[in-house]
Amino acid sequence: MKKQEKSSTDVKSKLKRKDYEKDLQRLQAELCMLQEWVKSKGLRVIIVFEGRDGAGKGGTIKAITERVSPRVFRVVALPAPSDREKSQLYLQRYMAHFPAAGEIVIFDRSWYNRAGVEYVMGFCSPAEHKRFLELCPPVEKFAVDAGIVLIKLWLEVGMEEQERRFEARIEDPLRQWKLSPMDTESFGRWYDYSRARDLMFEATDTKHAPWRLIRSDDKRRARLNVISHILKTIPYKKIARDKVKLPKRTHKGRYNDQASLRRMKFVEERY
Repeated sequence: MKKQEKSSTDVKSKLKRKDYEKDLQRLQAELCMLQEWVKSKGLRVIIVFEGRDGAGKGGTIKAITERVSPRVFRVVALPAPSDREKSQLYLQRYMAHFPAAGEIVIFDRSWYNRAGVEYVMGFCSPAEHKRFLELCPPVEKFAVDAGIVLIKLWLEVGMEEQERRFEARIEDPLRQWKLSPMDTESFGRWYDYSRARDLMFEATDTKHAPWRLIRSDDKRRARLNVISHILKTIPYKKIARDKVKLPKRTHKGRYNDQASLRRMKFVEERY
């Protein structure tokens, strides 16, 4: 009997927090260098995050963006389309958020909603789903040929780990907001989503815009692997910056600027 293929988390222990934080700090410093390079060279970058519910997309995006400028790293997480947006070309509302020069746009879920949740939950017709899979590769090639760097990432979480994370969300008041009715519905449709995923990969894993998969049962390893891949995919160099020197404060017009605040109401100091 053929043995079941082991995931990376079957053979690797969970990454310790101390090791994770050390490597994360180093990689985040590299992201800051990448940021300066992107600004200097006027690059346009799109990073697409897809994956199962509970795969850790939000935490990974936070790890990427917490030390960089939101004016360079823009996160786009669109809500359900309005009636007006439903009447537009499907990709139209996504393309409105595509990067200008010197920007990296991170899509927390993207146009691939049509290949996943919309298809599985019946929010689009089979014909619309098929048409999307046909049109997506040439549209992405148009973007890539125009000079956009397109990185497509899929976070794959195992069935048991997804269940553990969903249970944790149910019990934790700080994470209950992460568990929507759509999430719970997706939990029961594991294999429907697997088939939709496989169809999507078959149609849209192209030479000009390939998918890259990350096992995310260990969130810490997944975050580090994602950042490392982004840094490897976009060649960059350290930009020399002039050393900043603070100017001397002028005392012209000096007055007691704290006395003028005494008539104002401050927040109660409870801590």
